[in-house]
Amino acid sequence: QVQLVESGGGLVQPGGSLTLSCAASGFTFYYYDIGWFRQAPGKEREAISSISSTGGSTYYSDSVKGRFTISRDNAKNTAYLRMNSLEPEDTAVYYCAADPLPKGLSTEFDYWGQGTQVIVSS
Repeated sequence: QVQLVESGGGLVQPGGSLTLSCAASGFTFYYYDIGWFRQAPGKEREAISSISSTGGSTYYSDSVKGRFTISRDNAKNTAYLRMNSLEPEDTAVYYCAADPLPKGLSTEFDYWGQGTQVIVSS
């Protein structure tokens, strides 16, 4: 069955970096756009980045542009989110999702992972 598993979350100090991974199985990964999202306590889920199936197009929300980098390795069925210059406001549960259609920064993706917690605190 379709499965997306996020990993790489944890506790990091302000200004630090983390790389999240999204391992996919159960579908043809290289046909799907991948998105990264986050949800902080008491807030709505926010689309922060996405990457097209070939990796040729990437999108970033204003809140992470210039600090986060999305990438994918279709040979490994895995997508990544490199997060630099982390701020306490980046604290949230981070999710990846997959969709066969181009979605940009929409939250309407078909398949979702369970999420990984990122805490930015000193």
